[in-house]
Amino acid sequence: MSLLTHLLSCLFGLGSWVSINGLWVELPLIVPQIPEGWFLPSYLSVLIQMANVGPLFVTLMHRFKPGVLNEAAVVYVIIALGTVASFLLGFLWKETLVVAGAPRSVALLVLTFFLATVDCTSSVTFLPFMMRLQPQYLTSYFIGEGVSGLLPALVALIQGVGVVHCVNATQSTNRTSNATSELQAQYQPANFSAEEFFFFLSAMMLVCLAAFILLNYHPSVARENPNSRYTNGVKQKAQRGRKWAEQKPMMEPYGQKKPRSSFGSGSYSWLQVSYIFVVLGWANALTNVVLPSVQSYSCLPYGNNAYHLSASLAAVANPLACFIAMFLPIRSLVLMGVLTVCGSAVGAFIMSMAVLSPCPLLVHDSAGAVIIVSSSFHSSSVLRWSVSVAGAPHTRLKPLNPHLSVLRCCPGSCSFSRCPT
Repeated sequence: MSLLTHLLSCLFGLGSWVSINGLWVELPLIVPQIPEGWFLPSYLSVLIQMANVGPLFVTLMHRFKPGVLNEAAVVYVIIALGTVASFLLGFLWKETLVVAGAPRSVALLVLTFFLATVDCTSSVTFLPFMMRLQPQYLTSYFIGEGVSGLLPALVALIQGVGVVHCVNATQSTNRTSNATSELQAQYQPANFSAEEFFFFLSAMMLVCLAAFILLNYHPSVARENPNSRYTNGVKQKAQRGRKWAEQKPMMEPYGQKKPRSSFGSGSYSWLQVSYIFVVLGWANALTNVVLPSVQSYSCLPYGNNAYHLSASLAAVANPLACFIAMFLPIRSLVLMGVLTVCGSAVGAFIMSMAVLSPCPLLVHDSAGAVIIVSSSFHSSSVLRWSVSVAGAPHTRLKPLNPHLSVLRCCPGSCSFSRCPT
């Protein structure tokens, strides 16, 4: 095994979701400065869902035109698009245009859609490319993918958020009269600006691009894969007739009898499969769409710091849950259900605070901020852990295609990745 290939695989995985994860943790600094205000997270959730046309297109191409789509070229295009879009956000995120008589952050919304398309499409393009490498490098890729959520969150915590302080401003009308005192708001900016943060995201995408180029052309990588399906990133013609995962049925025909077994052994009844997908759908709907879209309403009444910590720690929860599932591979349908119920209960509390906004419980008490931040972190952690239980290697659905990878998620979107057989 090559340490260089491990490092390159990790850096390649880093670019999978870093843009959208980074944008999401930056919302506490963006929301107060744009006309959409508290509505922005909801708008972004819709845009990110619309961006799933990218992976849908790739999947349909593999299904109906197998071998036609040049995966390496697609990867180059989406990484370059993510790099340019992140860079342009650094200049244009505050720019507005008048639409329907009101100012709108058109540039921010359009560039967000492009970033979401890049990240969503990476789920069905990056992993198939990694299949040309030896299997042990896949772990490094997944580590990089987890870091794509962790790294922006840590940088956002270092960045901090702008704080408003009330200072005493004394004025005197003349030399003999008493001075009049009044409080004035003094804004203390974050440690570095949103513009610099977006440039950081663009640099991370450039690192991903460099890693991808080296994985294609570096001699040490090529020596380890003499029988690779790819030659300099392009598929050999002999592979064009092979059957893709999308062309295979997800489940065995109902009439074929197969022995049933417990969760984790690789074979499941139709009822078990339905239960797993219902839990996955519910948990991901909460963590990736419902709760993030109302986060400004549930957290901002408690202050910018509460919103900032909630967004950043929720991003940390995803890789944390994956690490827990890696070292504690508990395989239990009951555990999935219990974790989902507990996470949903905390999520219901967060939703109730959003409904009560702008005057939720304990809004003028520091305990309220502590509760809402811890609730956001715990709901994300528990629900992500529930998803990780189903996505762990020991709990893959055997009736599904064996190359159906773990569920890949970011705030606002979630998709399965499929690999060519």
